[in-house]
Amino acid sequence: MRVLLRRLEQGFVALNAWVVIACLAVMAGVVFVNVCMRYFANTSIPWADELARYLMIWMTFLGAGLVLRQGGHVAITSLRDALPGRVQMVLRAALVCLLMGFFAYMVWVGWDYMNRARFQRTPALRLSFRTVYAAMPIGFALLMVHLALIAPRFIRVGRTEAEDDMTGGQHG
Repeated sequence: MRVLLRRLEQGFVALNAWVVIACLAVMAGVVFVNVCMRYFANTSIPWADELARYLMIWMTFLGAGLVLRQGGHVAITSLRDALPGRVQMVLRAALVCLLMGFFAYMVWVGWDYMNRARFQRTPALRLSFRTVYAAMPIGFALLMVHLALIAPRFIRVGRTEAEDDMTGGQHG
């Protein structure tokens, strides 16, 4: 059972990463073609900048959970490091609960914001802004899933497996 859950988690992380990579590739491709058209043909694709902007928004929200797994978000650890081991665990557990609550709140806020904009259209692509703003609740929901998956180890030892992989198990 543990092996199956591990494989599901690895598949989830890989899928999330590939979607972010696909967004980056499309964004870079569209911007490259648009720059070439401006330089060589003295014209541009009217919707290129808009598409690049919205893909960057989606990349940011979809990639936030992957960054969380790597320990890449800003953290101030001086207080935590000054506390005894058991108190550090309690602090980390409280931090996980606080983050989970904040992420859940942002899913709710994002959902509301997305639905309020459902009748507005983007200028060039004529997409519903609901499509653009859906990045927020989806991104925060993914953050919740990533946090739930890394929380047990983070609470126990103070870092994620991905952080250990990046440092070769060295800490400090």
